Amino acid sequence: MGLVAEFDIHCDALPLVGVARAAPEATIVLALQFNHGDRPLFLTTVTGGSRTAVEAALTDADDVDEWTVIGTADSTRRYQAVPALSLADQLGDHIDDLAGLKALATAEATIERIEVTPNGWRQSGWFATRAAFDEFSSFWQQNAGFRLHRLTHDGASEPPGDGLSDRQREALRTAYEMGYFDVPRRTSLEAIGTELDISASAVSERLRRAQTSLIEETVATTWPPLPD
Repeated sequence: MGLVAEFDIHCDALPLVGVARAAPEATIVLALQFNHGDRPLFLTTVTGGSRTAVEAALTDADDVDEWTVIGTADSTRRYQAVPALSLADQLGDHIDDLAGLKALATAEATIERIEVTPNGWRQSGWFATRAAFDEFSSFWQQNAGFRLHRLTHDGASEPPGDGLSDRQREALRTAYEMGYFDVPRRTSLEAIGTELDISASAVSERLRRAQTSLIEETVATTWPPLPD
């Protein structure tokens, strides 16, 4: 059974990171069209943010030779960009092991989504084995920065959202806004209970269950001990 992973690669030399930094309110999803030799075309879907800022950033980007709008729908635009550099040339001054980078292209893995961020790429993908994932993650840990968000068996169900009920979310938000999590604490369970019209003990129980849900859906899933 394969593995499904979601992770960040922190490397500001990756393609279009400069565009994401210039337009941080936009969501930029990148697909690389590898049938164009050593300079795969950038097919980019941009949602939200300032269209003017995004297109100015594409024009100014050192890694983009030229770009074209190929579709629009509401707040989403699609661009095709011709890279100014090969991936090897673009990353050569930032990654020591270019041979290792090329080797990743033959790994038993499929990257299904690349979101460009102001610090690098957030990717999700499928890996045939734990060894294939370890090879991939070890390369980026040694050559840039790597942060794993989720690693699960292929086909394992994922709980929707953050696992919180509406009442738990309301209790957390109210406690946060009133300063319950500040150091030093600026409010009490009794005061939060008055705001929510419930008892202090009910607030305590609701916050405890909410925190447990958040831990189970975030921290506890970032590096699970997977069976062989």
